[in-house]
Amino acid sequence: MIEVHPVQNHVCNPINTTCPKVVTMLAYEVYCELHGPQPAMVTGGCRGGFGVGELIAFLYARNFPKSEWRKREAEAFNGMKLK
Repeated sequence: MIEVHPVQNHVCNPINTTCPKVVTMLAYEVYCELHGPQPAMVTGGCRGGFGVGELIAFLYARNFPKSEWRKREAEAFNGMKLK
């Protein structure tokens, strides 16, 4: 069985939206570097976990050197529109 974490998704089935832990932990690595650790972000204890857009932005940023993560996070959010 694949271990999962909750994900906020107000577009489709917001009640049971999850993502594999291996994916959320990659995004959490970037989150911690930029915003400081907050374990509840991946366990769902903080506003239901990451939002879909946050996962996209953090995973995008992770493809670049750490020194660019903040810039790349902003780049991903710039113009992002999720419906």
